[in-house]
Amino acid sequence: MLNNLSIKNFTVFPRADLRFSKYLNVIVGENGSGKTHLLQVAYSALATSWEESRKPTNNTPTKSLMQIRLAEKLINVFRPQSLGRLARRKQGRERCDIKLRFEDDQFNFEFSFSTNSKTEVLIEQISEAWLDTSPAYIPTRELLSIFPNFVAVYEGHYLEFEETWRDTCILLGAPLQRGPKEKKIQELLAPLEQAMGGSIYLDKNGRFYLKNERGRFEMPLVAEGQRKLAMLARLIATGVLMDKGFLFWDEPEANLNPLLIKQVARSIVSLSKTGIQVFLATHSLFLLRELEILMTDQKNAQFNSRFFCLHFSGDCVVVKQGDSIDEIGDITTLDEELAQSDRFIGSGV
Repeated sequence: MLNNLSIKNFTVFPRADLRFSKYLNVIVGENGSGKTHLLQVAYSALATSWEESRKPTNNTPTKSLMQIRLAEKLINVFRPQSLGRLARRKQGRERCDIKLRFEDDQFNFEFSFSTNSKTEVLIEQISEAWLDTSPAYIPTRELLSIFPNFVAVYEGHYLEFEETWRDTCILLGAPLQRGPKEKKIQELLAPLEQAMGGSIYLDKNGRFYLKNERGRFEMPLVAEGQRKLAMLARLIATGVLMDKGFLFWDEPEANLNPLLIKQVARSIVSLSKTGIQVFLATHSLFLLRELEILMTDQKNAQFNSRFFCLHFSGDCVVVKQGDSIDEIGDITTLDEELAQSDRFIGSGV
């Protein structure tokens, strides 16, 4: 479990110390406030460690190796012209510092880079062991319709796509989980498959299909909202999101109708309760309210969460955090939705 993410002079953030829940963490803010940046920097660090753990030649982390791999990951995920572009822009040279603290201290590490860094990361503290669980990142765009051959093309050519797309496609293509976990997987899949109107499967031809009593349907023929649910269902079915691990999800509500958003909220809570640490970025009042409703349910009495609101302050962003939405200050985008509802009611339409 990731306990803390501390950042200094990172993109729009002069300083922030985010303290996470072991279950659900929700980042709220206006467009351009840095929600996705927080997801991506935490994901990049975790993914680098996990990817190295899968290589048989890497026994324990070393500073020299992590400096190379982490810099590559940050550049491939954020796609800046140089790594130093991720440091907060101020007059003169500035250094960006990032620290990650885990429930298990052996995974703790710190790194930094300066505004003039090209591809250089300095490891201030190296972790003692590699992460043994895969983080999953679901971007705002669904990936099932572009899945066929995407990984092969990405790795063989230079494409201006964030590497999270490639990473997620690799996880989507993993074999289905078999064994004692199947029963729990089916319990998590059942409501998702009901909402999708079928089950998702990967054919030998390398394409995903939605299958129901009317036949099978290619992903481009399926509504985008259903495709987003299908991505979550596939990650559950392969065991990536089971028992332990990390899920980063950027704007789960994008292209979903309210009925599907309600199902997403229920699935998020269910996953968190199985041991998946979830990190969301959103500006949807509907999703936040649905999560609040679920968290006040007595069945979720042992379930806790953390909320983070990103507020503009001059030319930078500050983070307010708390255990409930009421503790993180006014949320401009949500206030606008409420104000519109008041205007609509007042107009007598």
